[in-house]
Amino acid sequence: MIELHDHPMSPCAQKVRLVLAEKALDYEAHFVDLAAKANLRPEYLALNPKGLVPTLVYDGQPIIESTVIAEFLEERHPQPRLTPDDPLSRARMRVWTKHVDEVIHPAAGALQWPMLMLPVLGQLPQEQAEALLAQVPDPVRRDRQQQLYRNGLAAPVAAAGIRAFDKTLGDMESVLADRPYLLGDTFSLADIGLMPYFQTIRNFAWEALYEPHRPAVGDWCRRCFERPSYAAAIERAIPAEQLDKMRAAGEQAWPELAAHLKAA
Repeated sequence: MIELHDHPMSPCAQKVRLVLAEKALDYEAHFVDLAAKANLRPEYLALNPKGLVPTLVYDGQPIIESTVIAEFLEERHPQPRLTPDDPLSRARMRVWTKHVDEVIHPAAGALQWPMLMLPVLGQLPQEQAEALLAQVPDPVRRDRQQQLYRNGLAAPVAAAGIRAFDKTLGDMESVLADRPYLLGDTFSLADIGLMPYFQTIRNFAWEALYEPHRPAVGDWCRRCFERPSYAAAIERAIPAEQLDKMRAAGEQAWPELAAHLKAA
């Protein structure tokens, strides 16, 4: 039995849902209300001491960290295959997934968090909102969220985030110049790892990061979005009304983000 504790807008949860969809695995979904900080409640922390989503529960055993979960599912359910056969290509795949975990995910958090969370926290008294943020277990993530709560996209972490995205897309353009996917002809966990963050770009209307000057990235993006797993794991999980709000917020925010890039 497979259970997934997740949130529709979490890129890490989207990554795991993509793997589950690619492998046509059934699972029971449990919504974790991040806006209400349900991820910090004792019952959830008992499953995931870091207070993060997603958490996979496989035959009663909790597994955390989305990249670890993706590789676990690949090993447990090896068909269809999402990792290369040869060790060198697998190493290159893990360089990409490590980059996602260490660079792109924090960058996306600095951009997506204020878009989604500031409207919610803004409805609370400042003291209550600050108290909720103080409960975040990871000091790095806690400091980032506190910066963004107080300064919005003017925070240094937001400027660093959009620049990290821009650098990564430049690297991808070079790699994808002669191949359809990051590792060659075969779709892999490297592509899956990055797909949710292009959902962020797309839904917030930040395509100017790669269109029209990075055509190989644009082609890769469209190729990935056309996969049935994208519709099943990401697209259908976000209501149309929410998408409209995200696009409007993203369009409003883009001039400030573009200024960060110009100042780099």
